Amino acid sequence: MKKSTTIKIAIGLATLLLVTSTASAEDSKKPFSKHKFFGFSQIGLQAGDGAKKSKDADFKMDADRIRLGWKYFSGPLAGKVFLDFAKTGDSGAGMPNIIKDAFISYKVNNAAVIKAGMIKTPVGMGFTIPGWNLDVIKRGFDKKLAFERASGLMLSGRAIGGSGKVNGLEMGHERPWTGFGYDIMISGQTGRSGAVTNAKVGDDNAYMGRVMYDKGQALHIEAGYGVSKNAGGIAGFKKADNTVVGATGTEDYKLLNIGLDSHFEGANVKAEYYDAQNIKGTDGWDMNTLALTGTYYVSDTVELAIKDIRGTETRGGNDAKAANTYLGVNYYINPKNNKMDRKNRRSRNQHRVQLNYVVADVDSDFKGVGALYKDNAILAQYQFKF
Repeated sequence: MKKSTTIKIAIGLATLLLVTSTASAEDSKKPFSKHKFFGFSQIGLQAGDGAKKSKDADFKMDADRIRLGWKYFSGPLAGKVFLDFAKTGDSGAGMPNIIKDAFISYKVNNAAVIKAGMIKTPVGMGFTIPGWNLDVIKRGFDKKLAFERASGLMLSGRAIGGSGKVNGLEMGHERPWTGFGYDIMISGQTGRSGAVTNAKVGDDNAYMGRVMYDKGQALHIEAGYGVSKNAGGIAGFKKADNTVVGATGTEDYKLLNIGLDSHFEGANVKAEYYDAQNIKGTDGWDMNTLALTGTYYVSDTVELAIKDIRGTETRGGNDAKAANTYLGVNYYINPKNNKMDRKNRRSRNQHRVQLNYVVADVDSDFKGVGALYKDNAILAQYQFKF
């Protein structure tokens, strides 16, 4: 493509974006509807023996997320579209991977919100924390055990028997409610999960649910369980090279998750446990993980963070262990406020620099399914958000 043509396309897209956002801003003044345009970008660097780079490179630059999104509200109706331009391909979950979220919702009341579309699945506390609000740069090798996002139907409730704002777009524990909450979801196969493969739209379904309890900033606790059917693909599924996968059928992927999140003064602690069975539809390929996270507010701009993830994997009757420990410093550039509670901490992340040192202790036969560091690594990231 000629350079001049590329420039014209870029100018056209920029103009369209400006007109669209301007129209949204005008529409948002109407009493019956509200629009919000948002996005963020994360530019990172990896170095060290364990970094994901070529053998000859001293370091690697990467972009974890480059995202733009829209939210829409009109009375009890709400909708969200969220795109990630760092993603490519199609994992068989019902929409291309570039589409992170694309769903609509109808709020009956706090105890009953109906959602339909591509939604974050409700098993995995840390997974439902937004990518721009993480304590350390990477989610860790346990994240791919989650069902990830999937196309389906969900019924949710928050602040039941308590209080708190519910807008219909909730996918986790975004705000410090009081009271109980739940999610019940049915979807297609969860092909975006690292534990499910050869998914194809219409082949089979996944079923999952979660219950939670919140007591303001002090306590959030949740437990979720789900099953993704035929996690290795349906019997007789043909790949592009015509080889047959799962000719005798594959096992269902089963997942249990328990999480706890607690904020008090300038500190935050999290604990999360996964128990996964039949990874990629393979009978006896199981894994359990425990992640412990702590952060401490040093000053208005500096926060210390540590996250330790340990897992045991069973394959073919043999056990292997892995541990990744993230030691981090978070630096907030021109923070909006000096509060580090769960709600206000989200507002401080518009401009943030994170630096992590990852200490790895991994058995040679530990395979895993996620972002595992098999040797020590240095990670750095700059994030801007609007």
